[in-house]
Amino acid sequence: MVANKVLFCATVDYHFKAFHLPILKWFKEKGWEVHVAASGDMEIQYVDKKFNIPIQRSPFNYKNLAAYEELKLIINENDYQIIHCHTPMGGVITRLAAKQTRKNGTKVLYTAHGFHFCKGAPLMNWLLYYPIEKMLARYTDCLITINEEDYHRAITHRFMSKEVEHVNGVGVDTERFKPINEVDKLKRRVKFGYNKDDFLLFYAAEFNKNKNQQLLIRTLAKIKETVPHAKLLLAGEGVLQKSCRKLATELGVENMVDFLGYRTDIVDILPMCDIAVASSLREGLPVNIMEAMACGLPVIATKNRGHNELIVDQYNGWTIDPVKTYDMADKIILLANENLLLTNLGKNGRDRIEEIYSLKIIVIEKSHLYERFMEEMEGKRWMAQ
Repeated sequence: MVANKVLFCATVDYHFKAFHLPILKWFKEKGWEVHVAASGDMEIQYVDKKFNIPIQRSPFNYKNLAAYEELKLIINENDYQIIHCHTPMGGVITRLAAKQTRKNGTKVLYTAHGFHFCKGAPLMNWLLYYPIEKMLARYTDCLITINEEDYHRAITHRFMSKEVEHVNGVGVDTERFKPINEVDKLKRRVKFGYNKDDFLLFYAAEFNKNKNQQLLIRTLAKIKETVPHAKLLLAGEGVLQKSCRKLATELGVENMVDFLGYRTDIVDILPMCDIAVASSLREGLPVNIMEAMACGLPVIATKNRGHNELIVDQYNGWTIDPVKTYDMADKIILLANENLLLTNLGKNGRDRIEEIYSLKIIVIEKSHLYERFMEEMEGKRWMAQ
């Protein structure tokens, strides 16, 4: 018997290694043949066949035309029962390339990891991405959103996907990301060069305009006298890292900020920290915040659709105005002086992840979606016999 085939597509292959291995594994355990198409030559577990397609993030890059032609050829040469695409350009190119095979019965799913057109987004995002996503919804059997705002926008704006569903993100592995006891926390701090009394604030994000790390550095300047032992750990790289270093020096907090660069050991760093902070202007449903919550860290973050969905004010942290540095400063000072409050907020955040956003729960939610399409396909095969 010939195995069923599923194709996953995205802009870059790291997306699957970072977020979707459990689902790839689930399909393999179901006896399906798993293919992946994305830019990059990374080896990915649970994948039978991988295609390196030159998909580019920019919708104006001419290489996307070649990516479309290559992907269309791959889709037409393989008998895929399900195609699931991710990321904005991965979603655009895949759905266009799959138009014909979808007419032949292939189910096309698209996960929007945060629409680029959202409350507070630049006008250009609405002018460019909104009409594209609304048009491509017509070629989508299931549009999956990861936050409530996007879900309601797709419904109220009548995106013509056959189905619109809401799944709570990609999930967090609560066995890997978890709190540690005080003894282990101290040992880990010594290993990374920090002291027991340091008050560690953590944020992992690319250095770009949206992630807005400047807010956190300016906040440090407001608390440096009150919480002199505070240290801001910034993991990530990007075009604005140099200007952030310059700002820290100008504000006299360069010794309070550690620029960690690109890290593969976030799972080791997070549990030794005291709180997580986040300054981004726009988010879908940020994994970095979910991982911090899973490690028992209270969160102070700017108001946006993703943060608002994860953080319940005074339950597991606070959301604050993205331009009010004094608001974030006040909350940091409060947690630095109220250890019981810090502990309780962190515990509540961990509980929230386990109840709603854990990897086990998300895999079940996604598998139910896939199984619905599998049952439909089996029904059609039975009727055809």
